[in-house]
Amino acid sequence: MIGLTNLTTNGRVFVEPRVNRRRALFVLDKVDEILSWEKAKEQERDERFVELGEYLCEVRAGQYWRLENLKSFDEFLEKRFPESRRKAYYLMAIHENLTRIPKRQLREVGWSKATELVKVARRDGSGFDCATWLHKAKGLPKEDFKRAVESHLTGKETEPWEIIYFKLYKSQLPVVEQALETAALMLGSDKSRGYCLEMICADFLAGAALETGGSENKYRLSDGKR
Repeated sequence: MIGLTNLTTNGRVFVEPRVNRRRALFVLDKVDEILSWEKAKEQERDERFVELGEYLCEVRAGQYWRLENLKSFDEFLEKRFPESRRKAYYLMAIHENLTRIPKRQLREVGWSKATELVKVARRDGSGFDCATWLHKAKGLPKEDFKRAVESHLTGKETEPWEIIYFKLYKSQLPVVEQALETAALMLGSDKSRGYCLEMICADFLAGAALETGGSENKYRLSDGKR
C-alpha cells in the first residue's frame, strides 16, 4: 500500500510524497462511498469501519487530500466528518493499533468495542494479549466491556453506579451524619459514604432478621463484608 509512512516533525512534512493520482482518486472515492453508504444504512455502519479507517490512514500518509486543493488533512476530515472528526481519528487508531487482530474479527466486535481495544493495545504495547481481549470483546455486553477495560487501565475494580436523591429534614441531618461518621470509624476512613450507608442498612436488616426469625442475612456490619 502506497505511502503508509511519512517523515514528519511537529506535524510538518519534510518530504512531500509523490501522489499516485490513479490510486489517490480510487481511495478518495472509496472514502466517500463508505460514508454515503453509512449514512443511508445507519444500523449497519459497523460492517465497514475497518475498511474506512484503513483508507483514511492512506489518505493522510499519501496526502491525497491535495487533489482536492485542500490545505491539510484536518480540512479533509472536516469536509467528510462535519459533525465530529473524533470518529475519524478513532477509526484510524483502530487500523494502526490493532494490526494483530484479523479484520473479520474486528468487524464482528464493532467499532465502539474496537475503540476500547485500542486503549488496551496502546497501554500494553508488545505485551497486548489480543486473543484474550478479543474474547472478552465478543462475550461481554458493551458497557461491561468498557468497565473491564477501565479496570485494566486504572487497576481498580468498577461496577455500575447511580446517584440517589431523597429529602432529609434539617432535624434529621445530625443523626444521619453521626451514623455515617461512626460507620467510617468502624470500617475505615478510606471507605466511601455510600459504602458506609450500605453497611448501616445491612446491619439494620441483619437485626430485623434476628428479631423476626428470618434467615441469616448476607450482611454484617461488624466485618464489613458481603
